[in-house]
Amino acid sequence: MGPVVAVVGGGQLARMMAEPAGALQIQLRALVEADDGAAAQVIPASTVGRSDDAEAIAALTEGADVLTFEHEHVPQQILTALVDAGVNVQPGPAALRHAQDKIVMRERMSQLGAPCPRWAAVRTEEDLVTEAARLGWPVVAKTPVGGYDGKGVAVLAGPGDAAEVADWFSHPRGEVLLEEKVDFTRELAVLVARRPSGEMRTWPVVETVQAGGVCAEVLAPAPGLPAHVAEDATDVARSIAEGLDVTGVLAVEMFEARDGILLVNELAMRPHNSGHVTIDAAVTSQFEQHLRAVLDLPLGSTDLTAEVAAMVNVLGSELDDPAIAYPELMADYPDAKVHLYGKGVRPGRKLGHVTVTGTDPAEVRRRAQEAARLLEGRSGRKGTDMSARSPHGGTARDELCRSEAPQRSGRKGTG
Repeated sequence: MGPVVAVVGGGQLARMMAEPAGALQIQLRALVEADDGAAAQVIPASTVGRSDDAEAIAALTEGADVLTFEHEHVPQQILTALVDAGVNVQPGPAALRHAQDKIVMRERMSQLGAPCPRWAAVRTEEDLVTEAARLGWPVVAKTPVGGYDGKGVAVLAGPGDAAEVADWFSHPRGEVLLEEKVDFTRELAVLVARRPSGEMRTWPVVETVQAGGVCAEVLAPAPGLPAHVAEDATDVARSIAEGLDVTGVLAVEMFEARDGILLVNELAMRPHNSGHVTIDAAVTSQFEQHLRAVLDLPLGSTDLTAEVAAMVNVLGSELDDPAIAYPELMADYPDAKVHLYGKGVRPGRKLGHVTVTGTDPAEVRRRAQEAARLLEGRSGRKGTDMSARSPHGGTARDELCRSEAPQRSGRKGTG
């Protein structure tokens, strides 16, 4: 048989590692949250356990060639103890810490000279008001640990809003990250794969479209992105991967501000929502590449296999099971590639995604949106134009997602 990869996490990211693992005869085993969860449904060697259970993780690694992750929530003390015991952990604890703690990440980004929003770490409401005045209201407040998909993020318009995040100071970190609210034109993401021996490959820069703090769409390559801006974004991502000694897949989310200025927003050291489009639109998907990278195998080509591609997330559904829409979807959109995650329906929940490839960016995006709408139990081609602008400046789909996933508004966390 082939090498053994142990992965902590039982969600859709671990689930999507299963197909390339099978193709490469890699034995995949997972520590999952539930025996009927997304990953457990397709990875026979799954064990139910918590990501903070040192004994469960140690048992998972027995006989494995490498331990990797689909999320960043394994405590540092567990990871360092595993490394001390000789376990091959990729990415290593020192690198992963920068994806676990946003203040640590910002400090290191500043040291590396990576372009970032102006920021401050504050411990009290009084400090928050003082630093926000220095940065300039409005500001974005973030919990340093545990936030994702818009959770733990709040936009504060003025001093009167400081009380909204007062309880965040009681979190274990004891601090809140403040950032200037960036006036950006769009959000971009660069995925880098790096193996322990140092080889790196990057996929083309993509544009990500957010809805209610959650990634709703990914457009590859980023439409109309000037070549020099794409090169700058790639250089920034590669320098971060090297500077942090990241192994596996690293997602670097950025703001494209005016005049092509780039600012690093978030990091994720694992396969990422912005890379799902690579499954159907790249020579090597992010999931295969992650497995190659953590095993220190030569990396695959990251070239796109189509001129353009669009990935649209399925966010909640009015159907008891999105698969009910298969007959209509497959008849009307035979070019759409559907990926469902085996999750129970819940408002705003990421249930799957749809990818369409082609040559016309607008047409590809439209067809992916309409196919995803059918899985959400909403009208298809004859329904509401979900790309139309809403009164609040977003799209109709944005408004829908905001209503389905109520949370403090603001920029998203790592997703």
